Amino acid sequence: MSILLRDGSKFNYNESQDIFLKKLYGSVIGRGALKVMTLPFVTKCGGIYMSSALSKGRIKKFIKQNHIDMSQYEDKDYHDFNDFFTRKIKENQRTIIQDDNILISPCDGKLSVHPIDTNTILTIKNTQYKLDDLFMSPSISDTFKGGQALIFRLTVDDYHRYHFFDDGWKEEDHYIPGVFHTVNPVANDYYPIYKTNSRNYSLLHTLHFDDVVMMEVGAMMVGKITNHPITTFKRGDEKGYFEFGGSTIVLLFKQGILKVDDDIMRNSKNNNETKVLLGEKVGMRIER
Repeated sequence: MSILLRDGSKFNYNESQDIFLKKLYGSVIGRGALKVMTLPFVTKCGGIYMSSALSKGRIKKFIKQNHIDMSQYEDKDYHDFNDFFTRKIKENQRTIIQDDNILISPCDGKLSVHPIDTNTILTIKNTQYKLDDLFMSPSISDTFKGGQALIFRLTVDDYHRYHFFDDGWKEEDHYIPGVFHTVNPVANDYYPIYKTNSRNYSLLHTLHFDDVVMMEVGAMMVGKITNHPITTFKRGDEKGYFEFGGSTIVLLFKQGILKVDDDIMRNSKNNNETKVLLGEKVGMRIER
C-alpha cells in the first residue's frame, strides 16, 4: 500500500512508528509487552507524562524526525508534548471550500474509501472490524448499507484537530472503550491483531449530505479523544482533537448521497491511500 498525492505522485513519510507497531502486534513477545503497556495504570502514567513539562524535550527531535513544517502552525512556546501535538494551525494555511455541493475533508490525513455492504470489513489502525463491531450497533449497518465509508488515517506528522464538513446538528456522543486481547487462537480467527481501539461516534444531521455518522478512533495506549460540547455546527467549525498517537476519522454516508472524486476512488481500488488536507474537495453531493 502506498500514499499518493492528488497529482498521482507518491508521498513519503517517516514510517518508523508504523513498522514498530506492526512488530509489536506480530509477535508473542510484542503482544505480551503491549498487555502491560495497555494496563489502565500504565496508560494513565503515560498520559500524565505527555502532559507534563518533562516531555517538552521530545518536541524538537520529533519535529525533525517527522519533517513537520512548523511554519504552518501557531508560533508559541509549547509547555509539554501534548500541547505541541494538539497544536493549532494558522488561519491562512487551510482553505475551507464553501460550496454546499462539495464534500470537504474534515482533517489532514490519508484517505481511503470503501463500499458498505453486509460483508464490509474495515481495517483501522491495524485492526479489522466488521461494521457492527466497530459501532457496536447493527442498526447503523442497516441504515448505511449501500453507502460509503471514508477512512481518514492521521499519522504523527499530521495536524491532529478535526472539523465539521457541513452545517447541521448532532446527536449525543457514544463512547466505546478499547480492549486489548491476550493471545487466543479463537480470537485470532476473527481479529488478526488482539485489540480494539477506543472510539467515539455521533450521528450528524447535515444540511446537504443527509444523516452522516462521524467516528473518531483514538490511539490504543496514551491517546485521548477530546470533543467540544457542540450541538449545532457550521462547515469548518472545530469538532475536537486527538492527543498523542496516530488516529483515525471515519465517515459513513448513505446510498446515493455522495460521489467521491475519481482519483481517490481509483487509489482506493488499488489499495492505496490519498493524502488530503483539511477543507479540500474529496467529493460531490449527488443531485436528487
